[in-house]
Amino acid sequence: MTPSTLEKPFEILLIEDNAGDVILIREVLKKITPATLTAVCDSEDAMELLRQRTTTAGASLPNLILLDLHLPRMDGHGMLAELRKDPALRFVPVVVFSSSDTEREITKSYELGASCYVAKPFDLASFNEVVDSIVHFWLKTVRLPKHRSMGEPI
Repeated sequence: MTPSTLEKPFEILLIEDNAGDVILIREVLKKITPATLTAVCDSEDAMELLRQRTTTAGASLPNLILLDLHLPRMDGHGMLAELRKDPALRFVPVVVFSSSDTEREITKSYELGASCYVAKPFDLASFNEVVDSIVHFWLKTVRLPKHRSMGEPI
């Protein structure tokens, strides 16, 4: 996917405490899409940001959330539960992007409302390829609701 394949920029919220993964994801995104990436290192900061946007006129929600499971303070499963309880946030697609690949983690993620679960590859080429495929699928292939500001009618 080239930057010109998307009609307009999307916003991706990355919730990731590994600075190296944030850098890698940011670099892949620069090459493939004009999407805006906002990165936060824990779920509580992410929930504060999202809730602030739901109460601020003219603020917009991200089109996609990339969520690591193993985070300080509140883990990714706690974040999923909070997102899905909030009527203003429950429809934002959430891709769990975690180094964990256990059946328990995968099942719990889907039970809590993950849109999909992707295990992080350990080699750089595969990592880049997976990030590219996530972005292509969620920002190019899938039909998402029109990106809108809070307070605008649906």
